[in-house]
Amino acid sequence: MSGTRAQQKEKTRQAIINAALAHLSADHSFSSMSLREVAREAGIAPTSFYRHFNDMEELGLTLVDESGVTLRELMRKARSRIERKGSIIKTSVDTFMEFVERNPNIFRLLLRERTGISPAFREAIAREIEHFKEELSEYLAQEPMYAPDQAFTLAEGLVTIVFNAGAEALDMKPEGREALKERTILQLRYITLGAQLAAQLETDTSKEAS
Repeated sequence: MSGTRAQQKEKTRQAIINAALAHLSADHSFSSMSLREVAREAGIAPTSFYRHFNDMEELGLTLVDESGVTLRELMRKARSRIERKGSIIKTSVDTFMEFVERNPNIFRLLLRERTGISPAFREAIAREIEHFKEELSEYLAQEPMYAPDQAFTLAEGLVTIVFNAGAEALDMKPEGREALKERTILQLRYITLGAQLAAQLETDTSKEAS
């Protein structure tokens, strides 16, 4: 395949992805979307769709994978900013909420299909969320106070709270989102403080036992 043809194929593939995202809304889920709708929005014939994806499920799984990669990359960049200067909790919440605000349809897809009827979707989204937990756990484990299992338990709690806040923020007005962000930051600080105290208590108990 020539370079020009390869570029055109990638351009059409991206147009299909963008078309699917454009059709997602509070009232229109991916599972209710038709191939013809996506093809029409992308400006291609329905039969051309199959040159890029086997079916709608494969398209949906691609959306899940790409959105997960994008969000994880944003969170990595946020953590690199934190290492220079800043609060891990505030910077992470700001970054996550900014992603939700700019990409509401992607986040709707993750939320809805997380409990949808497709096992493939549920597994893909669970895998993406697990990636978030693992990456955050590895970051937290750099702190000497946390054992690996403690870091993962804390990461699991933090990710759950942030994702729930993102779901709540989807249909909020700007002032409501700001208030939600502040509450979320406080919740994360409380759970982190509790984790630090619990880790210290376990350390002290182990020292006394030895």
